[in-house]
Amino acid sequence: MAELKYRQIFETIKSRILDGTYPVGSLIPDQNSLAEEFKTSRMTVKKSLDMLAKEGFIYSRRGAGTYVRKNALAQRDALPVNEYEGLTHQLGADRVKSKVISFNVTFPDEEIQERLGVKESDPVYEIKRLRLCDDKPYVFEHTFMPIRMVPNLTEDVLKHSVYSFLQKEFGFKIGSAFRRISAEKTTQEDIDYLEAEKGDPILQVIQVVYLEDGRPLEFSCNRHPYNGDHAYTLLDRK
Repeated sequence: MAELKYRQIFETIKSRILDGTYPVGSLIPDQNSLAEEFKTSRMTVKKSLDMLAKEGFIYSRRGAGTYVRKNALAQRDALPVNEYEGLTHQLGADRVKSKVISFNVTFPDEEIQERLGVKESDPVYEIKRLRLCDDKPYVFEHTFMPIRMVPNLTEDVLKHSVYSFLQKEFGFKIGSAFRRISAEKTTQEDIDYLEAEKGDPILQVIQVVYLEDGRPLEFSCNRHPYNGDHAYTLLDRK
């Protein structure tokens, strides 16, 4: 219940920032006031505020309170480079749709064996999905996952949030991720699915996602079209 509550608080405060209820540069209510409003503990409120700070929406000044960052609205569709909870969580389930292009079982080549810590004889899922945001192509995902870790993955699950399914079904908690971000040129799949033109730049993110216990869960290559709507942010909070 607390897990759902902190997400509710996170989304509510984020919405208030984006719609101007909490204007940029303004002081937001303190943790005690928010805990009273949402009928929860200060710890749950703090977890929500920590997430908002990590995404670049708010910042705290010791002894002065918590403020909305002046560039908070610029973070509306930016994905934190150190966030691992999935696109649906980041952009909202009402905005994100998933189209399954292919869903197969295969045996891993040497690179996938190394990335996922599996053997040549260990079957893996190979998944290709087109993710749409506001009905526009947002990212083409090519993902591999060990079947032994997720034995009952189905195509129906792939049409929604895979990470939400993994958390509910197996209690998986994402611990960290390795990401390599680069600029690439279009492939035929980019042209077919991302509405890209030949020679367009593509934002490519190759990643390995790890669980809290260190086990690699996913190896993927995600390709974003060049249309001005895609960015990863890294906020230095030292």
